[in-house]
Amino acid sequence: MKKLTLIAGARPNFMKIAPIIHAIQAAQAAGAELSYRLVHTGQHYDDKMSGSFFAQLNIPAPDANLDAGGGSQAEQTANIMLRFEQELLANPTDLVLVVGDVTSTMACAIVAQKLQTKVAHVEAGIRSNDWSMPEEINRLVTDAITNYFFTTSEVANANLRANGVKEAQIFFVGNTMIDTLLKNRPRFCKPVIWDELGLKEKEYIVMTLHRPANVDEAHKLKELLDEIIAHSKGLPLVFPVHPRTAKVLENSGVNHPRLHLIEPLGYLEFNYLVERAKAVVTDSGGITEETTVMGVPCLTLRDNTERPETITEGTNELIGTNPKAIAPAMERLFAGHWKVGSIPAKWDGHTAERIIDILTTLHV
Repeated sequence: MKKLTLIAGARPNFMKIAPIIHAIQAAQAAGAELSYRLVHTGQHYDDKMSGSFFAQLNIPAPDANLDAGGGSQAEQTANIMLRFEQELLANPTDLVLVVGDVTSTMACAIVAQKLQTKVAHVEAGIRSNDWSMPEEINRLVTDAITNYFFTTSEVANANLRANGVKEAQIFFVGNTMIDTLLKNRPRFCKPVIWDELGLKEKEYIVMTLHRPANVDEAHKLKELLDEIIAHSKGLPLVFPVHPRTAKVLENSGVNHPRLHLIEPLGYLEFNYLVERAKAVVTDSGGITEETTVMGVPCLTLRDNTERPETITEGTNELIGTNPKAIAPAMERLFAGHWKVGSIPAKWDGHTAERIIDILTTLHV
């Protein structure tokens, strides 16, 4: 019996892990000798991370919650490593599978390797080349000590080859986040805010901002929002507010009847809004992948991205963090000159199946 330990540290990780669990369950039903243990590091405490959240994704609650959240980057990393070492010693495994680029990904990969346990990294090889982002450090460290690299794009493959990773270790499989999106798309559900605001399809804009460069200073955030409000042609702006952003907004003085600040939404509710939006303005990475697959124009307020295929192939454009870049981008959007985009290779809803097919044949 081959044993896998699956690591998740934050809500987006579970979106990437869910299809892997479903693929394991399908393999087990077909007779594969495969078992798994789901470990939630507790890196992010989220009051929406309840039983209903796991029910929405159709996955069981974690086998273990390490409750390692809080503190500085160093404290969080240390807590996760200490607690995951105890977990792994108590529950040995053949392979630790980590996803994405959160602190838990890096910390658990280090612990696994020091305990002579092999590591697989799902979403390996993506790079922003911006070392000021904690996520970039997590990606670099994790990929430096990974055994099996599961990638979302040929760009990621090239990044790994440039770092000396052997071809036999790289598996171009696609994007598990898109597996979750496609599986749940028929289940997207209308949030209460839709009727409360009288929203209409393609007649509103969704916003998400949380990166320090955009939201940590009230005057910078105000400049960005003022430009978006001024050039959005009278459309409602629906802004589910990240806790980090909410604190700054209180001091920014931004107030406009078309700017609707709402509580963060569940996965099915948020993507219902995104799918029907005129456009999305964001500084997130994952949302750019989802808008690409759903064909929704996306304006990314960042100077770099670790997901270039959303720009070269998809509906995303990198606008930058200068507020003055917003007006010309909005003009192109409303003039109907936004690119149509296409869906990257292997973003087809079957990535997790490919991962499990490979893992069942590997000699780990």
